[in-house]
Amino acid sequence: MSERKIPTPHIGAGEGEIAETILLPGDPLRAKYIADHFLTDVTQFNATRNMFGFTGYYKGKRVSAMGTGMGCPSIGIYSYELIHFYGCKNLIRVGTAGALRPEVKVRDMVFGMGACTNSNYIKQFGLPGDYSCICSYELLSRAVKAAQDRGLTYHVGNILSSDMFYDSDLPKPGTSWDRMGVLAVEMESAALYSNAAYGGANALCILTVSDSLITGEATTAEERQTSFTNMMEVALELA
Repeated sequence: MSERKIPTPHIGAGEGEIAETILLPGDPLRAKYIADHFLTDVTQFNATRNMFGFTGYYKGKRVSAMGTGMGCPSIGIYSYELIHFYGCKNLIRVGTAGALRPEVKVRDMVFGMGACTNSNYIKQFGLPGDYSCICSYELLSRAVKAAQDRGLTYHVGNILSSDMFYDSDLPKPGTSWDRMGVLAVEMESAALYSNAAYGGANALCILTVSDSLITGEATTAEERQTSFTNMMEVALELA
């Protein structure tokens, strides 16, 4: 990267318009929901490709929220630009996941301590082995305390970032992923964690379980967009 230039190709914000702490839902409408229901003095800094981004204040602390789209390549682009061009220091994914283990119930929260992946995203770093994608312990410990203070049900452990949503090889109960203790599957965290490590930033994935591969129970799209507020409040406490 020879020159720091903003706005970037994917984020239309100017200098100083994005806070150091940013919440990153996959769905841009969830970013709008966060801004509308939790933030004050809100300004919109991005609408490029309808990937809405907002900055405001939560309990007097400046915080931003922006959608990232689906999958490692999409969040990889946005998180790279946020870290290297906009100076974001704390990147907190607030997303949904499918439960892989019976103790993880629909609407529970999962904090991704580590992110396994079947993606080739990490290969770009040219490492001589397998990289372990892990979160920021500082953000994780603070998120756990915020959940405990609220009496919320949560799980901490390994998650799987999968490149596939519709695939015959998706994790199934009794396969190697859940046998290895992996709690849930989603699509973005491995890219976020590796980008944060590469850029010297902090990252954490906070998930709400939207469906279970064990029981088949699932929530609606509207519920996923607007009602998973516990993870939003926990994430906002990290600003």
